Amino acid sequence: MNTRVIKHGYQVAESLYNLVENEVLPDSGIKADHFWQSMANIFDEFMPKNKALLEKREEFQAQIDAWHLANSAPQHVNPTDKASQLEHSKVLDHQRKYQTFLTDIGYIVAEQEDFSITTTQVDEEVAVVAGPQLVVPLMNARFALNAANARWGSLYDALYGTDVISDDDNAAAGKGYNPIRGAKVTAYARKFLDSVIPLTSGSHSDVTGYQVLASQLVITLKSGQQVSLKQPEKFVAYNGDGQKPSAILCKNNGLHIEIKIDPSSPVAKADAASVADIILESALTAIQDCEDSIAAVDAEDKTSVYRNWLGLMKGDLTEQLEKNGVTITRKLNPDRTYSTVDNQTLTLPGRSLLFIRNVGHLMTNDAVLTADNQQVPEGILDGLITTLISLHDLKRNSQFVNSRQGSIYIVKPKMHGPAEVAFSNALFTRIESCLGLATNTIKLGIMDEERRTSVNLKECIRATKDRIAFINTGFLDRTGDEIHTSMQAGPMARKELMKNEPWIDAYEKRNVRIGLQAGLKGKAQIGKGMWATPDEMAAMVETKIAHPKSGANCAWVPSPTAATLHVLHYHQVNVSDIQDEMLKQFATKQVDDGLTDLLTIPLLKNKQQLTAADIQHELDNNVQGLLGYVVRWIDQGTGCSKVPDIDNVGRMEDRATLRISSQHICNWLLHDMLSQEQVMGSLYRMAAVVDSQNQADPTYRPMSADFDTNIAFQAAVDLILKGKEQPSGYTEPLLHQRRVELKAELI
Repeated sequence: MNTRVIKHGYQVAESLYNLVENEVLPDSGIKADHFWQSMANIFDEFMPKNKALLEKREEFQAQIDAWHLANSAPQHVNPTDKASQLEHSKVLDHQRKYQTFLTDIGYIVAEQEDFSITTTQVDEEVAVVAGPQLVVPLMNARFALNAANARWGSLYDALYGTDVISDDDNAAAGKGYNPIRGAKVTAYARKFLDSVIPLTSGSHSDVTGYQVLASQLVITLKSGQQVSLKQPEKFVAYNGDGQKPSAILCKNNGLHIEIKIDPSSPVAKADAASVADIILESALTAIQDCEDSIAAVDAEDKTSVYRNWLGLMKGDLTEQLEKNGVTITRKLNPDRTYSTVDNQTLTLPGRSLLFIRNVGHLMTNDAVLTADNQQVPEGILDGLITTLISLHDLKRNSQFVNSRQGSIYIVKPKMHGPAEVAFSNALFTRIESCLGLATNTIKLGIMDEERRTSVNLKECIRATKDRIAFINTGFLDRTGDEIHTSMQAGPMARKELMKNEPWIDAYEKRNVRIGLQAGLKGKAQIGKGMWATPDEMAAMVETKIAHPKSGANCAWVPSPTAATLHVLHYHQVNVSDIQDEMLKQFATKQVDDGLTDLLTIPLLKNKQQLTAADIQHELDNNVQGLLGYVVRWIDQGTGCSKVPDIDNVGRMEDRATLRISSQHICNWLLHDMLSQEQVMGSLYRMAAVVDSQNQADPTYRPMSADFDTNIAFQAAVDLILKGKEQPSGYTEPLLHQRRVELKAELI
């Protein structure tokens, strides 16, 4: 039992109290009693407002449910089919009534005049340079360090270790180095260099030497011809002796490329120019996540999360791991230094610029209790503690610097509409005042992942226009909220077909358009969602170029390797030019606001054409992914997992994907697409499948050994059978309850 320290009427868990008193407050410039008094004042002021916002969500949901029950949706039909014109007219009329209803109840708010955000002191990785964004669970110190260090990545390693390079022609990776595969990697990398830093003549594959002579980059080809870059300004610095450099640094679209030269390297010995690697500036920014990708359910967990953030801000976070029998200590990478041609030192950040994603408005945590033993809102606690910890970066108490502009970047998830954004903005202003920070030091990131935020995105941005630095589409949570909000409207489309629904395209396009029209270009990030299959890098390289082409200047990736591969797209696409062109188009022609498509509910069409086998496959696929994730969340406290799906494809699962699966099954149950007996049968069968998929894990506890007493299995059942009643369909309340139950059992 965590003992508690009473501070101004609030009961602070001893673990958190000791962290703040002994590790956070020293050298922060904040006196202990001032901090604890400020904490109490903030809870007193903002807890009632937080409660009112959550009640408003429930009020809207009840009104929407009642409307759908009273206004059944007509069958959606093909409007080009003349025989269906009358039915199509009914669909349009129903949609108009629906949107009018949402406006009348205040779910849709009126858009006010155009405006531009006024955010200042934004680092160039956020405001100017486009690139990948890595998202990792902050609760895992090793992952947190890996993400922070993912600013630079080896292209050779990223290619060699993934399916971007095929195994054809004896090129499989194998246990040792395969020179055939290595040659393919080299050829791919040289082709990349030719596309982004082309030579005046010839190819980088023909180079026998790179030199810096008379302040110029001189490149010698196999023919003996000496050439230079077509755009000489892309060469910016080097390392080593000019005649025999160890590194050549170039820059394209604001992103750095280092050609590493090392004749002693095994790889370089087969290379005419002794090139050992191509090092790419990769994850410019990384989000250290306190939310969907972690399982922090109590004071002990929260203290661990905050301690990792403190280690990142102080620069002293380390983690030891065993690799091939050797103990390795992971720590933050230093900055990188180079020499310019005018004998100056160029220093580049060695680490990604770090954001921190706080928890949303819904959940509470026992890290702090009120006088009457009520848990405080976790999101308010996150805002206060993570900002306090970030003072160590602003005060330069670390050998490293996170924000060179002196800002703190907090992403706020799961906000529903402008009033909730305004609440976060006011909370941050209050925290700044308490901690002696200038107003708008904290930069706010809006996750555009809840339906009410998507519908009202312009007004959400307006509500925090002086501090916003990030908006992002999140297809996964957005889909879960779509299903729950429209639960009573009818059975939803099959999960895999959801991406083909009209609201998805409208959602993605509106996010970019509204962001650009609100002046985010040059001041903030416009982001796109996660690549969810981390083993399928060839497919990612083939398709994720769509994100920069859409005008988004960052997009999420699941690993440092994925960041190094995705950054290739930002070399191929100049996002700033794309955004300029889009702004011209918006200014010269009328653009459909997409609101009707955005609010078109993704109902199942032609459900009579679904066979029993189709329905069973949909159910089994949902259940298998749900169980595979939940069992690790509950039993091992793993908030983000690569879970094999029903086709044995590894997919990244977190609470957002779980929300989709659980709400989808719940929806089909409600509308008699499934029976409870059928769902339970699938749960029993898929539990055995998940057990077999995890049999190599010695810490795994099989669910099928005893379904009635297995807490993880019972959590999965709850998520489905109690899903309709969960606030906004969120999975956190049930997951937290069951994880706390299991932790108590293990004591």
